[in-house]
Amino acid sequence: MAELIPGVSLLSDELLARIRSRAARYDRDNAFFTEDLDELAEAGYLKAFVPAGYGGLGMTLAEVAREQQRLAGAAPATALAVNMHLVWTGVAKVLRDRGDDSLDFVLREAGAGEVFGFGISEAGNDLVLFGSTTDASPQPDGGYTFTGTKIFTSLSPGWTRLGVMGLDSTSEDAPRVVYGFITRDAVADGTVEIKDDWDTVGMRASQSCTTVLKGAYSPADRIVRRLAPGPSPDSLIFGIFANFEVLLASVYAGIGARALELAVETVKRRTSLRTGKPYAQDPDIRFRIASAAIEQDALAPQIHAVANDVDNLVNHGGMWFPKLVGVKIRATETAREVVDKAVRVSGGSSYFSSSELGRLYRDVLAGIFHPSDDESAHNTVANAWLGPIE
Repeated sequence: MAELIPGVSLLSDELLARIRSRAARYDRDNAFFTEDLDELAEAGYLKAFVPAGYGGLGMTLAEVAREQQRLAGAAPATALAVNMHLVWTGVAKVLRDRGDDSLDFVLREAGAGEVFGFGISEAGNDLVLFGSTTDASPQPDGGYTFTGTKIFTSLSPGWTRLGVMGLDSTSEDAPRVVYGFITRDAVADGTVEIKDDWDTVGMRASQSCTTVLKGAYSPADRIVRRLAPGPSPDSLIFGIFANFEVLLASVYAGIGARALELAVETVKRRTSLRTGKPYAQDPDIRFRIASAAIEQDALAPQIHAVANDVDNLVNHGGMWFPKLVGVKIRATETAREVVDKAVRVSGGSSYFSSSELGRLYRDVLAGIFHPSDDESAHNTVANAWLGPIE
């Protein structure tokens, strides 16, 4: 596969137009984005982070973040779900860039066409990566079986590999948070159950169903970490945070950009019966559009700067996590503000479920549920600047 020419987009306008044309149907039918996934795979997008030697494009996080903003502008749910595959391949790249080949198998398998899902989130687990309610049971061969329930497992109908974690409480050095990968075969053998329970307000095409692990097996060569619970300096944790937060921010930045674009089109088209002029000439409307544009304008540069620092192995030390949660919070909260302003200036038609802007209004709400949430992000930043509470 040819290398991407710097500055040239992998996702063509024609491909994005086709993806946009299907988004409303997926949302209405609460259906998985099968055609989108097929086309993205055919375009090589799922191999974006995979090095050329493994059949991929060798793109940087900054480049992929740019593409995710464009994809989200066409279909937010598609972009959000694809994020989960890109996170794992991005983590593997972060480790490889830092001399760690423990996740190179992820890059090799992604290069061969495997699709990775992110089976980490658990109901009520506010420790996120630093603890787990899933049981990780060590096996005599060095592998582990995982038993527990994962929520918001995007790409549920499409993943062929699932990254999971659980807590080993029985080994001599227990407790340990264990990270490993299982295959789709676990669905066929009954050790993984994917519930058909994704019927949400927004991000419907992502089909982020609940996944029940019933002794799902990860072989020894797919167990990638055993870490003490709690905050960890391990590069895997950094890689997950870096890719998850930057790529998530990119999706919501893309939603905001599209909402602003739709609002501008609408106010230029709508005419005031009172004045006979387009709403684009109304001072109050102009103020709202300008406010949205000023807020939106800050997102892409911040995302690029943080992603570029990850790519270039910049050492921010203890400020890395505040930077990462900061970019996520700014993007998700700003996108909500921008979409809200866009709806306010666009009139009652945006309240209908068939409206693209109405769909963006529902999709953007999901941003408040992704880690890190607003409270934990502020706690992280406060600790970095002020030290922990005594």
